[in-house]
Amino acid sequence: MAFNQGTVPTIACFNHATVALGVDFDKLIAAMQKYVDTCVAPVWGTPAKLVKTKDFRSGAWAMVFLDDSDQKGALAFHDLTPDSLPVAKVFVKSTLKDNVLVSVSASHELAEMLVDPAINLYANGPDPKATYAYESADPVEESHFLVNQIAMSDFVYPAYFETFRKPKSVRFDHMNLVAKPFQILKGGYQIVSKSGKETQTFGSKAKEKCFAKEDRRGHRSETRRRGKLLPADIKTIRKYFG
Repeated sequence: MAFNQGTVPTIACFNHATVALGVDFDKLIAAMQKYVDTCVAPVWGTPAKLVKTKDFRSGAWAMVFLDDSDQKGALAFHDLTPDSLPVAKVFVKSTLKDNVLVSVSASHELAEMLVDPAINLYANGPDPKATYAYESADPVEESHFLVNQIAMSDFVYPAYFETFRKPKSVRFDHMNLVAKPFQILKGGYQIVSKSGKETQTFGSKAKEKCFAKEDRRGHRSETRRRGKLLPADIKTIRKYFG
């Protein structure tokens, strides 16, 4: 499935969370727009226009802020809008419970959605018998920088997925913390597919331990395990989202 064929997608951003985000919503959208314009798009060629809305907008991608991943109907269908377009969901209560800034979580999902909207891209890597998910923020998950004084997630560059690159020969991530292809920072992880099975490789034992305790439901790493939506699924998501 392809979503961007030479057009700039509009991303409808709306907040349905009942708890405070910890950041002004308008300022967050403005910061994420600058993040896309000046950081992500120049490297990945993935421009987008973020707009504040009250709900889904016909023909637009979406980023929705919800309380948590236990809301009825929201858990299984987090990667598609009612128009079967990409949607990033940010579970505010779960994010804050894990002591993560909402802005970092949101920008993480935004970068990954722009780079791999269909959640189906993989790259060859260090293990010739495995493939590596094209997740642009997971390997550097706990690193962030400021845009308009609001924390945004670090993300890897295309060279990160190119095994022929020599260490420190080019820039591998925005913050220049990664020294070589497929390196995982201590706070990061990577989804690896081998022999029909997907697993995670962690940058540290501490990250692996924390990962096991986190509620990863509704995260893009979990979406890969879900199959194609059935007509009944589409009916359910339309009923839930209106």
